Amino acid sequence: MSLRHSDAASPLLDIPGVRNLRDAAVGPIRPGLLYRSGSLNELTPEGAQRLKALGVRSVIDLRGDHELTHWPDRLHGLDLATRHLPTLPERTPQGQPWPDDQAALYRFMAESSGPSIAATIRHLAAPGGLPTLVHCAVGKDRTGLTIAVLQHLLGAAESDITADFLHSNAGLGLLDGPTPYIDETGAERLSRPVTADLLAEALHRLRTLHGTIESFLDTHGVTAAELTALRTALTR
Repeated sequence: MSLRHSDAASPLLDIPGVRNLRDAAVGPIRPGLLYRSGSLNELTPEGAQRLKALGVRSVIDLRGDHELTHWPDRLHGLDLATRHLPTLPERTPQGQPWPDDQAALYRFMAESSGPSIAATIRHLAAPGGLPTLVHCAVGKDRTGLTIAVLQHLLGAAESDITADFLHSNAGLGLLDGPTPYIDETGAERLSRPVTADLLAEALHRLRTLHGTIESFLDTHGVTAAELTALRTALTR
């Protein structure tokens, strides 16, 4: 049985209980090694078996502690190594310490995501962890920026990176605009579509602060040897 959705042009994989799951391989990136998705908190037993069929060995969870407490991943006995590498600062009793405005949020992620992205690179570059699934809550914003940085480092063209980023709108039913959802605190919020400008703004902010994406990672301790190992492991 094919794991792909019925639309032959769709990159989305049919894993019951997981939203927005697809292979992040674009350009020179080898398929079957780096996946991206929403959280696994509603993964079904059938979905777990399909995830196993993909060969996934490890999971990088970019969510905060509060989200993990309310929506823990369900693995149904899968033997997966899980790394918790939150992209954003933790919520406090006073609320979230990051902007609600979408463009401001992407700039903020560019400023705060360094430790998480650096640790993600180290995990992917180390032996034994691939194939890896990277996820946040719905696989759109935190996952979107993290995967875009990885794709850049691995030599993908900007147009391919942006196209992959925008597939989240189809994966989350956002092609017609925002949809409401209940967050982990019980508050109703809007899930908003992503745009090419949002990703461009975040990457521009990284380059404004650090010169290049490679320099951004150097600031957070990623070595040239680790980047070489990443490229060796994940590119053709």
